[in-house]
Amino acid sequence: MSPEGTVSSEIAGEKEIAVRKPVFRRVLLKLSGEALIGDQGFGVDPKVMDEIASQVIDIHNRGVEVAIVMGGGNIIRGVAVSAAGLDRVSGDYMGMLATVINALALQNALENKGVYTRVLSAITMAEVAEPFIRRRAIRHLEKRRIVIFAAGTGNPYFSTDTAAALRAMEIHAEVILKATKVDGVYDSDPMKNKDALFFRELTYFQILEKGLKVMDATAISLCMDNQLPVIVFNLRKRGNMLRAVLGEKVGSLIRT
Repeated sequence: MSPEGTVSSEIAGEKEIAVRKPVFRRVLLKLSGEALIGDQGFGVDPKVMDEIASQVIDIHNRGVEVAIVMGGGNIIRGVAVSAAGLDRVSGDYMGMLATVINALALQNALENKGVYTRVLSAITMAEVAEPFIRRRAIRHLEKRRIVIFAAGTGNPYFSTDTAAALRAMEIHAEVILKATKVDGVYDSDPMKNKDALFFRELTYFQILEKGLKVMDATAISLCMDNQLPVIVFNLRKRGNMLRAVLGEKVGSLIRT
């Protein structure tokens, strides 16, 4: 195909996407703390945060109600600090506080783009976030506000993946969008093994049976018990999030 033909195809594809309607009304986006690092190695990269905010707004502007669960691994991981000798419970609470920092950073990035946003924390901290109340969260979504859930479940020993599954069911989300730095689910780390096998679609049971490190077993079991689908996609490819909510085959789909 000639360069002109390629450009024409791309323009036609963009026009098609522009008129298509989302297949999901309400979604929960799971963001890891590592997604916010960029090339810094630690903390929050403002450019990465701005790009994530733009992608979230892309789907929000299509009428999709968006809730987000933040991780905190870019600042501290409870499991890691407990392995170094710190009490596990204290380490997990430190990790929860890290997710609040990330949630506030994302809230700022979204509101700088003119979108109303609310941070709801599982740990009470009235000066910086609202307490998590299920009905309040749903009402915010109905009012077209983006809701960011922080502090995990509020309990130690539970991951933010489990928090994502729990919050998704509480707000009646139709799907979990699990953002990663690779194209989906593989049988091994594709960044270390060039021959890693990619899975376009898997069942919850296959994830558990194969021991694939997509989400922890508790999160996958919750999704399986409630038949909540999970789409694992590459956040670094602009447009993937939008294509996922439009029903395109993006990344890996986990379902019954």
